Amino acid sequence: MIQKILRSGNPDLRQKCKPVAKIDTKVLAIIRDLKDTLAVQKDPEGVGLAAPQIGKPLRIFVVSYQGFARVIINPEVIKTKSQITNHKSPKSRHEILEGCLSLPNYYGPLKRNQKLKIKYQVPKMANGQWLMVNKTETFTGFRAQIVAHEIDHLNGIL
Repeated sequence: MIQKILRSGNPDLRQKCKPVAKIDTKVLAIIRDLKDTLAVQKDPEGVGLAAPQIGKPLRIFVVSYQGFARVIINPEVIKTKSQITNHKSPKSRHEILEGCLSLPNYYGPLKRNQKLKIKYQVPKMANGQWLMVNKTETFTGFRAQIVAHEIDHLNGIL
């Protein structure tokens, strides 16, 4: 179901979210709501949406951008580009203009790592039960930017 996106100034957006302990009907409904709400965003168009943006303080977000789609639960950053290449390079962080559905039509300059490795969980049905399956993935470029932005939301950073 399409939900209202909380706007900047709402104190719920500044709260650190709680980890998801198990996949249940509540969590599945939040995932469905995130996907539905993200899909209808047109002005501006969105590429990611985190649970706190719809008033759910859980560590869940969804991403959908040009064939790149993920449901990410309980993400943890393992490495960034500077850690992966074992040196601090000025080119490891790239300044970009970034927008947010909670701050519609505002774009501000931010520095983001161009490479981000995270571990996270995804829901999976097995033998009639929902499980959380562990994954590790490295994102680069704009995908890394999207994932980092959504993780910020889960940590109360807007």
